Amino acid sequence: MSVIAGIYEWNENEIHVEQCQAMMEELKRYRADDIGTWKKGGLFFGCHAQWITEESIGEKLPFYDSERKLAITADAIIDNRDELFNRLGIDIQYRASIKDSELLLHAYSKWEEDMPKFLVGDFAFMIWDEKKGKLFGARDFSGCRTLYFFNNEKIFTFCTAITPLFSLPFVSKKLNEAWLAEFLAIPITFESTDSSSSVYENIRQLPPAHSITVEKGRVKLTQYCALDMGKKLKLSSNEEYEEAFLEVFKGAVKSRLRTHLNVGAHLSGGLDSGSVASIAARELRAQNKSLHTYSYVPLDDFEDWSPKSRVADERPFIKSTVNFVGNIQDSYLSFPEKSSFSEIDDWLDVLETPYKFYENSFWTKGIFEQASQQGIGVILNGQRGNWTVSWGHALDYQAMLLRKLQLRKFSQEVRMYSKNLGAKRSRVLRVVGRKVFPKLRGALSKNKEVPFQGMINEKLASRFNVYNKLASHDIQKNGLIQKTPYEIRKIQFQRPYYWALNGAYTTKLSLRYGIWDRDPTNDLRVVRFSLSVPESQFVQNGQDRSLIRRAMKGYLPDDVRLNQRTRGIQGADGIQRMLPQWNVFIGELERALTDDYLSEYLNIELLKESLENIRHEPSADQVFRNDFRILMRSLILYRFLQKNF
Repeated sequence: MSVIAGIYEWNENEIHVEQCQAMMEELKRYRADDIGTWKKGGLFFGCHAQWITEESIGEKLPFYDSERKLAITADAIIDNRDELFNRLGIDIQYRASIKDSELLLHAYSKWEEDMPKFLVGDFAFMIWDEKKGKLFGARDFSGCRTLYFFNNEKIFTFCTAITPLFSLPFVSKKLNEAWLAEFLAIPITFESTDSSSSVYENIRQLPPAHSITVEKGRVKLTQYCALDMGKKLKLSSNEEYEEAFLEVFKGAVKSRLRTHLNVGAHLSGGLDSGSVASIAARELRAQNKSLHTYSYVPLDDFEDWSPKSRVADERPFIKSTVNFVGNIQDSYLSFPEKSSFSEIDDWLDVLETPYKFYENSFWTKGIFEQASQQGIGVILNGQRGNWTVSWGHALDYQAMLLRKLQLRKFSQEVRMYSKNLGAKRSRVLRVVGRKVFPKLRGALSKNKEVPFQGMINEKLASRFNVYNKLASHDIQKNGLIQKTPYEIRKIQFQRPYYWALNGAYTTKLSLRYGIWDRDPTNDLRVVRFSLSVPESQFVQNGQDRSLIRRAMKGYLPDDVRLNQRTRGIQGADGIQRMLPQWNVFIGELERALTDDYLSEYLNIELLKESLENIRHEPSADQVFRNDFRILMRSLILYRFLQKNF
């Protein structure tokens, strides 16, 4: 794991040493086990390396292979090392000593610009091919690591982080208003439909699943990975699907345990993180290691307002998993001194960009802080699980059966689902009916969906034609979901911009705290397997997420594995945490609403209305409602603009 940086003069003029030093000085804010630089003519590579895996200890980056005339600087953990060794014909006696960066050079020597297609892992790297006079790099398929760059008619420069690029005299700070318009208009948490853009007009980023070639004054981005959504795996029984699932999933977890430090995991009371933790704890037992788990829990005096179907305090389920699995050292963290409001400035320093995901911000970063103090090198999560290993929406599957007039199977699924949930069939049929006949939604629904009102200044929206642009990407102005989960899932895996956000914040947190955040449910092999599984494996006999529930028998306790009646809800105590600072929060919002610069970007009248709705009597259940969401996002942007412009 590393912060990498570089400068390349198009005409191979000698690079000013002062510029190299300025970039490396900025990298000092990040932890490093080793600091390295390499310079030759018009090219400079730098690296602040953090040694996470056994193989990375002593790794020298940048690295120059004088025989092949190749240089590399890399921020990478490669998970399919054995597969690559076999493909590349590398002798067994040398494999253990080969660093991941050296393995990348072997792969480039064989496949050149096709080499990212063969890689599984989290990575961003740049390679200098001296013989061909070009730079080549790539970012992993889901963008788990970041790579930003700037180029003009004379020079190309890149870095894992944004701020070091501004140390160079030719890189100026300028707000990217087109990016900001989308950021404000998009109701959900991702930032922009242009995954190569950033909040700064002059700074671009390499999108997920893309490579970059810099040659003869030109910069070319190429998508190297596209997922096949159509081809389905055909096995003869449930048992064969379960065995195949476990083989792939266990492999993904095991490959992410490579560290000479301690191993941690985020653990909630649900299926995804519980399944990851269960497999990891078993694997670590064989290594005489324990798994350290970190679980967010609400404040001790939290007044639970959540509906019966949601669980704000998941400790009973978490402890059930811990006791059943064993070999786990569990921690339950409430962070009483933290809130989404108190953490804004620090998150802006970490991310270098405005953000929307304030709800869980205080405990996400808090867990990294705690894990860092306990010598954790890798922390596992199951963030992508809802789209991969635990896919399977029972009600939507029933709606699909009804649309296809598979009435016998439809009737059986409705009956079994009603039994599993203890719900009346008539109620289930009403919900399925609204999915099949969307026009009936308004007539039959008692709980009306509240649209997300646009917080963007309409003049800004018009200037960049933002709503028409978002509509072309199937993003609704009001935030209401008009597509089935099957359509949404397909879009999720086809469009890189949905993936980039997670990679941005996990990269930046990892560099600060020296911990690599790793998600086995997002492993490329797991994703491909999950997309190949027929829908009938994901929903069966009225059971949603059926494949993982069946496969994890013996790995998870039944009260967690078979729980279909409740789901966890994190951050439900968000407003309660802010009450001691509520007047400070309101006062800052009032100042923000008088800021002329902010008014160029935000719908000030809407913000004033939201402020009045929440000013005097904040209730705990407003934490996930639009008024609070609009105000928090606006305040985060206000702080960012004040800090940077």
